[in-house]
Amino acid sequence: MTPTAHPELFNSPLETGVRSVVLLNTAYPRAFDLKELTWLDHLVVHTSDISGPESLHPNVPHRDGELLVRRSLVEQGLLLMRSLHMIEVRYGTSGIVYTALDQAAPFVKLIRTEYGRALKERAAWLIDYLSEYGEEHLHEVITQKIGRWAVEFQSDLKPGGSA
Repeated sequence: MTPTAHPELFNSPLETGVRSVVLLNTAYPRAFDLKELTWLDHLVVHTSDISGPESLHPNVPHRDGELLVRRSLVEQGLLLMRSLHMIEVRYGTSGIVYTALDQAAPFVKLIRTEYGRALKERAAWLIDYLSEYGEEHLHEVITQKIGRWAVEFQSDLKPGGSA
């Protein structure tokens, strides 16, 4: 590694992987598939889009395409966190879902930065919001806020992000 080279943390698999661990730990014992985790990852940093707390990330114009890019990053982040034994993959009749492992809770507890505390607060708010309104409401919110084309495009993707 050269002295000027450094790992990118913003919009990286590490960043999305940590957010997935926080979300899955907060929702435990619930499990989510890749599509749902991609939606949750978007919403946890853009909570004001759904009348929640102030968003963690700025509300930049033309964010519609963000969800399409995010799916691959979330998938890579899940692979990373799985290799670190923070989450597990479950295969069932409803498909592939992800859930937090016991090691996730102590890891999440160690996240103490201002951003990390805000992330955990928003994850708790978002999971409570979903518990109150249901997972079907999540689909409606994504369709309304981000666009039907993004939802349909994601539904057409095969595991691994290929069409």
